[in-house]
Amino acid sequence: MNYHKKMQDILANLNVRPTILFHTCCAPCSTICLHLLKDYFEITVLYYNPNIEPEEEYLKRKEEQKRLLKKLNINFLDCDYDGDAFKKMAKGLENEPERGKRCYKCYELRLSYTARKAKELGFDYFGTSLTVSPYKVSNWVNEIGSILSDKYNVKFLYSDFKKENGYLKSIEYSKEYNLYRQNYCGCKYSKPE
Repeated sequence: MNYHKKMQDILANLNVRPTILFHTCCAPCSTICLHLLKDYFEITVLYYNPNIEPEEEYLKRKEEQKRLLKKLNINFLDCDYDGDAFKKMAKGLENEPERGKRCYKCYELRLSYTARKAKELGFDYFGTSLTVSPYKVSNWVNEIGSILSDKYNVKFLYSDFKKENGYLKSIEYSKEYNLYRQNYCGCKYSKPE
């Protein structure tokens, strides 16, 4: 049984549509996730990405996310740009390679914010689109999510959305929705790579 079918079968057995606060890194990566989850969850997308620089790029990606969500009729929870939070977190990790310690701490920063908000606002679950990208370490994302789930007493949606060609499907959906696709994760340290 393929990964996405297995996940859909598990979610289909829920008696009620649970709520999920779903962190997204960008509109293109969110496409496959939202298509897989929309029939099983009452989704609210949280766009919290203080790693993205410059602020103009952040705003461009956020507007693209909002445009997609309007088409899909999915709720959006806005966040102000918080680049200082990322800079503070990244201090001393500037020379780490992509997929190194800086990235782990970045996942932790974004998921911590999401878990806290999910608890504060009474969501049943929290999750993220970060596992779509082949450049992200899904095991780290899920490890962090599990730790935060215990800490905040909110269920975490374990995922590896890149499975079953999820990343390739996100590219197809991006073309279908005519989405802006960035060429770097967002942080200034990853841009040269």
